Amino acid sequence: MSHASPLGPTLETDRLILRPTAMEDFERWCDFQADAETTRFIGGARSPAEVWRVLMSVAGAWALTGEGFFSVIEKSSGQWIGRIGPWNPHGWPGPEVGWSLHRDAMGKGYALEAAVATMDYAFDVLGWDDVIHSIDPDNEASKALAARLRSVNRGPGRLPAPFEASRVDLWGQTKAEWAENRKRFA
Repeated sequence: MSHASPLGPTLETDRLILRPTAMEDFERWCDFQADAETTRFIGGARSPAEVWRVLMSVAGAWALTGEGFFSVIEKSSGQWIGRIGPWNPHGWPGPEVGWSLHRDAMGKGYALEAAVATMDYAFDVLGWDDVIHSIDPDNEASKALAARLRSVNRGPGRLPAPFEASRVDLWGQTKAEWAENRKRFA
């Protein structure tokens, strides 16, 4: 199911609502970004002032480009549990579906559920021909999720400034590959 908000669509899965960022997400997003372990592969812990800027950038991406990180909301509790994107920043190595979950949402299959819906959205609605996932080579959980999506490791990639020192492998698949791989999740 899909609905539109002033910034973008809202997608629903069995257990999740994926919608553009809203101010009500700020407190949980701060809690998520304050966790050094959870954020070690996405730039590390951030202060509330830094999270504010990230939140505004994500909302701005939706407003200006029609794509950005969805806020992932657990239907049963209404709680913000993470972010997942169709995300294509300037200078990025390709259009990305990337994910990060709050520590208390990990290990429940939410990332896979949200990623499948977001991959569908990227290919079917945004019309992307290819999707990448830029993943730190030491991030075993994200590599496992990419593999479950049937994305393949295409090798080392390079992110633009200010992330140029980040080590990433570019995982991904084409729209045609996703059409076949998607059948596993029907």
